[in-house]
Amino acid sequence: MQRVALVARAALLSCLSVSAPLAAQTLNLAVGAPVTSLDPHYHALSPNFAVAEMLFDGLTGFDARAQVVPRLAESWQPVAEDVWEFKLRPGVTFHNGNSFTAEDVAFTIARVPTVPNSPSSYGIYTRAIQRVEVVDPLTVRLHTNGAYPLLPVDLAQVEMLDREIHANPLTEDFNSGKLAIGTGPFRLISHRNGDRIEYARNDSYFGDRPHWARVSYRMITNDAARTAALLSGDVDFIDQVPTSDIAKLRNDGRVQLSETDGLRLIYLALDHSREGPTPFALGDDGRPLPRNPLKDVRVRRALSIAIDRAAISERVMEGASTPTVQLLPAGGFGSIPGLVAQRGDPDGARRLLAEAGYPNGFRLTLHGPNDRYMNDARIIQAIGQMWTRAGVRTSVEAQPWATFVARAGRQELSAMLVGWGTSSGEASNPLRSLLATYNQQRGFGGSNRGRYSNATMDAAMETALRTLDNERREALLREATQIAMDDVGIIPIHTQKNIWAMRRGLRHDARADELTRAQDVRPAQP
Repeated sequence: MQRVALVARAALLSCLSVSAPLAAQTLNLAVGAPVTSLDPHYHALSPNFAVAEMLFDGLTGFDARAQVVPRLAESWQPVAEDVWEFKLRPGVTFHNGNSFTAEDVAFTIARVPTVPNSPSSYGIYTRAIQRVEVVDPLTVRLHTNGAYPLLPVDLAQVEMLDREIHANPLTEDFNSGKLAIGTGPFRLISHRNGDRIEYARNDSYFGDRPHWARVSYRMITNDAARTAALLSGDVDFIDQVPTSDIAKLRNDGRVQLSETDGLRLIYLALDHSREGPTPFALGDDGRPLPRNPLKDVRVRRALSIAIDRAAISERVMEGASTPTVQLLPAGGFGSIPGLVAQRGDPDGARRLLAEAGYPNGFRLTLHGPNDRYMNDARIIQAIGQMWTRAGVRTSVEAQPWATFVARAGRQELSAMLVGWGTSSGEASNPLRSLLATYNQQRGFGGSNRGRYSNATMDAAMETALRTLDNERREALLREATQIAMDDVGIIPIHTQKNIWAMRRGLRHDARADELTRAQDVRPAQP
């Protein structure tokens, strides 16, 4: 009778699906952003972290609301001002059967900052740890340089490796599948770079058992193709629902949406690294200007106030974003109350440009991806038009993410659109990664594409990182944020709303950090 009931339930779900029924234990999902690596410590990028969360685990993790929760560590506590003790979960094994112990924690923490050629290092999340003390196989003490309240938050970003099989690992060996072995809820079957990743359920997983025996994790970066794959039944679930399709999908009885306010900041990074010519700022004669105009805060403020953020949210994003001029949404830990986006002011921008010595403006190229963020190419087109109206004659160049991010990582560009997902929900995260003075040894500024640097901002941020009192720490984070925003270290545009779509008969735990993970999808009925 139980088998009959299961068959009947599968038949019911198939009737609710978009088209042909799929195997009851197989999930086919499609994501809009390409995965650049399966090495969990190589490239700090949300799509990479999402797939890593399916294969690996950290000592701590984030729930759907970006709150820290236990993972491989059952508990943690400060045992001195500069020492955190973590108690590990017993009986956890890697996919190859090796036991997870405190020695693996020590190995992982040592490995993170040493990954070669990392375009956006995870070293920022281990930099506070001065020494790892293995007390016993299930107890580890992490010694920090003074008080460091954010350690449990930071370690939620660090996936644990096996000291035996991951000794001297190459990033290429993770991507080939040879070393893509963790403690996570799924095992790797195959990886076709830029196309798809195939997973099988880890039936020995210590946590909640995923519903799906198999998962096909496809990368479909074209918006129209991704929606079409859902409506045809080729996939069951998609992320980054195109804004132009939201209204249509809401009214389509075959599918349903899952949505929440997100922590993804879309912003512009500017070249702060060059005093002399910057490659894409030109005079009327088409030659590079002798001095980088983006080093002048008046020029940066002009570029910021020329942008009508509300118009972008209304017309380009079709309501799927919230305009912003700071790092976090309202209410986030460290966000500045009352600091809100105003309508664009092209006349004010022209006055600032004239004050800076550019009464006739100048030429600039704005770069960005065309397959990474919601409406990314359309956003830079809109900003380019706004800047041109304000006197900065702007050309726009949109490229595939892989090409664009490589150029951005080499500091080849002058102005660029990028995004950052604040997974911790706290301002220290974007401050350290996007605005702190670049310092590879200390782990600061790993995604500081424009190499912005402000010693006063750095000092306020670093004091916050050492402050145990939450009220005082938040005040310091607000101070650091205000300094960086007044100095226009970056130009925030908006925060995205996270929207997924799926066939009827499924339910999904929508995450503020926008990660798309198979373990968050399950049948609507038990």
